[in-house]
Amino acid sequence: MATLIDAKSARAARHPEKQKRPDTEVLRKPDWIRVKAPAGGVFAETRKTVKENNLVTVCEEAGCPNIGECWAEKHATFMIMGDTCTRACSFCNVKTGLPNALDPDEPRRVAEATATMGLKHVVITSVDRDDLADGGAEHFAEVIRQIRAHCPGTTIEILTPDFLRKPGAAEIVIDARPDVFNHNLETVPRLYLSIRPGSRYYHSLRLLERVKERDPSQFTKSGIMVGLGETKEEVMQVMDDMRSAGIDFLTIGQYLQPTRKHAAVARYVTPEEFKGYETIARAKGFLMVSATPLTRSSYHAGDDFKKLREAREAALAAGRKA
Repeated sequence: MATLIDAKSARAARHPEKQKRPDTEVLRKPDWIRVKAPAGGVFAETRKTVKENNLVTVCEEAGCPNIGECWAEKHATFMIMGDTCTRACSFCNVKTGLPNALDPDEPRRVAEATATMGLKHVVITSVDRDDLADGGAEHFAEVIRQIRAHCPGTTIEILTPDFLRKPGAAEIVIDARPDVFNHNLETVPRLYLSIRPGSRYYHSLRLLERVKERDPSQFTKSGIMVGLGETKEEVMQVMDDMRSAGIDFLTIGQYLQPTRKHAAVARYVTPEEFKGYETIARAKGFLMVSATPLTRSSYHAGDDFKKLREAREAALAAGRKA
């Protein structure tokens, strides 16, 4: 989910593994995809805080189209464990390669930045770290602990890797007790080999199911991109799989092609179709659904968390009355 960048040298540096691929066709963006360029005083303040604390954000690394709006409201998603991912998904703009060693001081800096920005709800994500024995699980847990210590009133949402072939890693993060445990399925099972080749659909689904089994109080969240060639029926099956795993919150957004070497956009899904997906998802029992062309995992995350909590309270109250 990223904006188009055609600078050839920058592309090669970030994605050396993709350079032998043929260029893909780029579809013209419809009007509903266009966003304003980032600017303004608060945006600059947010960027200053990020830079002064030597932090990385997924907003920048993934080329998120909502960065102008979010940073102008002091909403930033911190990306921990470096800016280099050990996987090479065909949709993602995050740099790939061999990462540096973990920075043990990063959890404190993330917590201090959270305090400086006065965040009531913070979202923490990361690159995949297949090079680490625990996939970075303990680092995630320490970030959560540091934020709790520095900002006890801040709610914490994490967007984690899948911890594939890392026994016990997920449990370390679950036991750190974030308020929201998010892990994106990204696409339908049929497209995994071409879009997310280093991951396994049912492993990701099982990860989120284990969160609920180990700590039912935690909200679980997952998202997919559309416009990659999936069918409506496949999207609906993913919804059913998610509900079977107890997932509370579903996000659906339009895939945007980072470069011509990345997976091509098959089509732009209309706003009306997104509304249809939202209606279907709510009927299937999700507590919260965000489905728009520009929806991203952490877009309006703070406001959505309030709605998510209210939806659970309403559902519990309705159950008691019944």
